[in-house]
Amino acid sequence: MRAAFVFLPLWFVAACTPTPSPRGVTSAPPVPKLAAVVPPVPVVENEASSGPAEDARVATAELSGIAFEGVAFDSRKHRLTVVDQPGGPGSLHADAAAAATAHGGIAAVNAGFFTPEGAPLGLVISSGKAAGSWNGASSLGSGIWHEDTAGRSAISRRGSFGRAGAAAMRELLQAGPLLVENGSAVGGLEATKTSARTILLWDGGRRWWIGRSSPCSLAVIATTLAQRGPAGWPVRQALNLDGGRSSELWVSPAVPGGPRQQRPVWNRPVRNFLVLSPR
Repeated sequence: MRAAFVFLPLWFVAACTPTPSPRGVTSAPPVPKLAAVVPPVPVVENEASSGPAEDARVATAELSGIAFEGVAFDSRKHRLTVVDQPGGPGSLHADAAAAATAHGGIAAVNAGFFTPEGAPLGLVISSGKAAGSWNGASSLGSGIWHEDTAGRSAISRRGSFGRAGAAAMRELLQAGPLLVENGSAVGGLEATKTSARTILLWDGGRRWWIGRSSPCSLAVIATTLAQRGPAGWPVRQALNLDGGRSSELWVSPAVPGGPRQQRPVWNRPVRNFLVLSPR
């Protein structure tokens, strides 16, 4: 998130979280005593899982008045990785395009939340190297995207995954809140504040989508995604990433429907990215 305020029209600066902005956070939330670890959400063997692996493609849609723009991909042919910047936002890559290009990626979005000092607001693991610390309290760390050493990826709830599960991952990003869980919209989300959203969607099998949306509230986008996904398949899990002025998307011309770049001029450098690459 940003460390300074910018006075723009109200719809540009509406908060992108259901809790106070991380601007005021100077350190990661304290770690509570952990409950027993429960296995994370399993991969569901559905029709897409057993059929031929699909190529990555640009997938856009307008659903319930929300414009979605992103890339749909099959995790058997492509994978996400976390590109973190230990030196802080913008220290290695100015934007998603630079991060993806430097790592052989075909698409990228901004990823996790961060403090005004540039530290991750939660745990981040990139190629087995951890940064930040476990966010055990904030809704901004209630969801986890992760990939194990065998290359299997999923989106899980923080409470069912736990620090023990996180320690065994090769790639991991703590963010939140979860928008859709087990095919249903998550209840209790903020319903009045609108902002551009960066989101990660999963069908529970091998189909994924990364991208951004036009300004909307967390509650409305959750309800919308539970009814239909922008790639045409049902969404089983949806995770909210850092949004608002951090939200951006870059797609290579190598992807059918590309190239695309969505990075408004008021965007600021971010701490890390999710980069999509061929396996």
